[in-house]
Parts: sequence; C-alpha cells; structure tokens
Amino acid sequence: MSAGKELWAAILGALEANAALVAMVDGIHDKAPKEPWGINGAYISRGPFYGTSEDADCIAGQEITAQIDIWSRKNSRWAMDDMIGEVRRSVHGKEFPLEDMALATIEVRLWRVIDDPDPITQHGIVQIVALLEEPA
Repeated sequence: MSAGKELWAAILGALEANAALVAMVDGIHDKAPKEPWGINGAYISRGPFYGTSEDADCIAGQEITAQIDIWSRKNSRWAMDDMIGEVRRSVHGKEFPLEDMALATIEVRLWRVIDDPDPITQHGIVQIVALLEEPA
C-alpha cells in the first residue's frame, strides 16, 4: 500500500472516530459526492497530498503533507473554527498504527479559513504533516 493511502486511512479513521466532529458535518469523504450538502450544511473532503523523501541514517522515510478541506454554509465563521479545532484534536500528535509504514510524527502545521467564490460557502483548510518510515 502506498504511504499516502496508508496515511489517509489513518486520518480518515481518526476523523470518523471523533463524535463531536461527525455531529457537525454531513459527511467525511475521500472525494466529495455530487450532492454533499445535508442538514448540517458542512462536510469534509480530502484535499491534495504531496510528499518529499526524508531519508536519514539508514532509514528510508517520507514526509507527507495532507490537506483536509472543510466546506461550510453555516452562518457563523465560529462554526468553521470549531470544526477545524475538532480536526486538529483528532490527529495532532497522535499515534496511529499503520500496516506497512511506521508513523514517526504527525502534526497540524497550518489551518485557515477562506471565503469561497460563492457568497455563502466558507472553506477551511487544515494541513497535516506526517513523517513516515518505510519498512526495511
């Protein structure tokens, strides 16, 4: 399994295990469905992933940056801050067992809220950086 796929599975599991976050959104998706909006007026989707080689002292490694996108049509910007906070609580500094790789560190390095081009949607962006060790 690829490092990115393994990391996403761990992140997705952590997000889905956070009951407070799940209660705030209509779904958590790898790729958003055609009609993602529901009664909560918010959903989460996987954004871009990118990686770099991080080899050190006979250990092959990868640093992967994963973006989590939060989309909201709620009236309050504070609702977006609450959702970002729950995403951060779900993954920052946690330990996740991976199938093939070993997770050395995982942290939320950046989060922000921007307005979408349409006047009612807000876009929350959470960037997660993980250092993974490849099997020997």
